[in-house]
Amino acid sequence: MNKNLAKERTDLLKSIDKLLEGPMIFLGFVWLVLLIVELIWGLTAMLEYLSIAIWIIFIIDFAIKLILAPEKKVFMKKNWLTVISLVVPALRLFRFFRFIQVIRGARGLSVFKVVASLNRSMKSLAATMRRRGFLYVVLLAVVVMVAGAAGMYGIEKGNPGFESYGMALWWTAMRVITAGSEYFPITHEGRGLAFILALFGYAIFGYVTATLATYFIGRDAEEEDTPVAGAKDVSELKSEIALLTKAINELKEKGN
Repeated sequence: MNKNLAKERTDLLKSIDKLLEGPMIFLGFVWLVLLIVELIWGLTAMLEYLSIAIWIIFIIDFAIKLILAPEKKVFMKKNWLTVISLVVPALRLFRFFRFIQVIRGARGLSVFKVVASLNRSMKSLAATMRRRGFLYVVLLAVVVMVAGAAGMYGIEKGNPGFESYGMALWWTAMRVITAGSEYFPITHEGRGLAFILALFGYAIFGYVTATLATYFIGRDAEEEDTPVAGAKDVSELKSEIALLTKAINELKEKGN
C-alpha cells in the first residue's frame, strides 16, 4: 500500500476513533451491565433487544475500523478478544444454539464472553480515567469483581460457595485480593475463569502495594527530621549548587 494512502487511512481511523470514543465507552459499560444481568437473572425481551442493538453497533464500528486499518492482520491480532465478543452473541440467533445451551460447551462460551466484555471495559476505563492511574485500578478492580462474580455464578450456579450471586461476589472478591476461600469451582470453565481472576488479583496486589509504598516513602521524605535526605533538603542543595556555579563563573569572567 502507498505510504501516503496508508497515512491518510491511519489519520482518518484516529479521527473516527476519537469522534466515536465517548458513545462507544458508554455503550461498552451498558453492554457489560446487560451481561451481568443476563448471567444472574436473565434478560427480558426489551433488554434482549437492547443488547442486540448495541451488539450491531459494535459490529458496524469494528467493520469500519477494519476497513480503514492499513494493516488488517495487525489490527485483527490486537483486537482478537473484541472479535470473540462479537462472534459469541451471534450464536444466540441460531436455533440450534438452544440445544447447545444444555451441554457443557455453552459454559465455555460464557467464559469467553465475560473475558471479552471485561477487556472492552478495561479499554473504556483507561480512556475515561486517562492518567488517574490509581483510581483507574480501583475502579477496574470493582468492575472485574462484579462481572467476574456474575460469570462464576452463571457457570457454577448451585455448587458449594456459589448458591447465590452474593456468595459468588464474596468468593470473587477473596480471589482478587489473593485471600482465597474454602470453596473451589467444580467445572473446568469455572476453574479457567478463576485462574484469570487470580492472575488479575496478583497484578493488582503488586500495583497497589507499590503505590502505597511510594506514597509513604514520599511522606517520610517530606519530614524535616527524617534520617534520609528529604525533598526539601534536595531542593535546597540544588539551589546552593546553582549559586556556587554562578559564583565560579563570575570569578572566571573577572580573571579573564
